[in-house]
Amino acid sequence: MVIDITISLIAGYLLGSVPFALVIGKLFYHTDIRKHGSGNLGGGNAGRVLGKKAGLAVMTLDILKVVLAIGIASNLKHGETAAICSGLAAALGHCFPVFAGFKGGKAVATMYGFLFGMALFSNFTLWIFFLPLLVFLVVLYIWKIIALASISSAVFITGYFLVTGESVPMTAALFLFTVLILVRHRKNIGRMIRGEENRISWM
Repeated sequence: MVIDITISLIAGYLLGSVPFALVIGKLFYHTDIRKHGSGNLGGGNAGRVLGKKAGLAVMTLDILKVVLAIGIASNLKHGETAAICSGLAAALGHCFPVFAGFKGGKAVATMYGFLFGMALFSNFTLWIFFLPLLVFLVVLYIWKIIALASISSAVFITGYFLVTGESVPMTAALFLFTVLILVRHRKNIGRMIRGEENRISWM
């Protein structure tokens, strides 16, 4: 058990630490997005700085790196527990990447990667991925604020697991994801309270 968890945490953190926003920005756009926009190494900032295609590519890769981490961990003896630990470690790696000076993203794409990975490699349906995504899109369409949509989707899926009582370990993991997302969006929350948060114009 200890070995499985250790492997999962290390593999998850290292995979999560791969800064795709930085890689794509430098490789294809000759731009360090840490010096532009919010400075955040996530899909949202990549989209604002480099364009929608780059933003979508970064978000997709950030999701897939967590799916890969969960896929690896799920093959260990204590599969589901290891997978949850690996997904959480990947989120921490994404937010505090060892390969990018410990300054990374805001854990939103990694939460979706966690949900998608758990649906693929554990006993959960894909609804746990699509329901919060639907909430994200509806909130984004109405209010045009990415941070609000991100926080709303995290709170929703955590509340869903709390209400259904489907899985205590998953509920605990999603609670931690929500706390991490709230902490990483604390400046956005302050700007939303003051009515100063940027709104998207492409939706």
